[in-house]
Amino acid sequence: MARYTGAVCRLCRRSGDKLFLKGAKCYTKCILDRRPRPPGQHGHRRSKVSDRGLQLREKQKARWIYGVLERQFRQMFEEAERQPGVTGDSLQVLLERRLDNIVYRLGFADSRPQARQLVRHGHIMLNDHHSDIPSLIVKEGDSISWKPSKAKSEYYKQLVESIKGKSVPGWLTLDREKLVGKVVSLPTPHDTEGKYEAKAIVEYYSR
Repeated sequence: MARYTGAVCRLCRRSGDKLFLKGAKCYTKCILDRRPRPPGQHGHRRSKVSDRGLQLREKQKARWIYGVLERQFRQMFEEAERQPGVTGDSLQVLLERRLDNIVYRLGFADSRPQARQLVRHGHIMLNDHHSDIPSLIVKEGDSISWKPSKAKSEYYKQLVESIKGKSVPGWLTLDREKLVGKVVSLPTPHDTEGKYEAKAIVEYYSR
């Protein structure tokens, strides 16, 4: 499955905002604090950005935050358009309902890229069934747990201790002893981290 393999710190510099793509390292060793300019030889030149450019930036930020490539992101936008209600809100909810994002939001991983790796490597089970597809859309009532054979790993043992101090969103519940999460309700646009403007993304694709 295709994914971005470049330097993620460049993405934060390009967007001009911390996207927290490297987990805890973003709080202590963020390159944006030392090099706030965009990457590239002429990054220090900040010209006025057009409305189209601002819309593109918001779309790219959403893609980078959730680790979605352009074609897949466009498909998710088209799915959001088919749903009733506000398209931007539907898009935000769909992105939040991705399996790799749920794994991250439950605290099983320090970042979404790490959560994606856990899913791809077969550590996670969805409704007690093996699932290695990060882009799966979870539903209300779904449970997310660890594969029993993976519970013997050193990572799991460290997670049992570290997860005690983590909090989860109100639309999720977590059994910290068994490390089993459940989707008790579908997320709302207010449950997202608010790092991008969904309205600008809708305007970008509307042209």
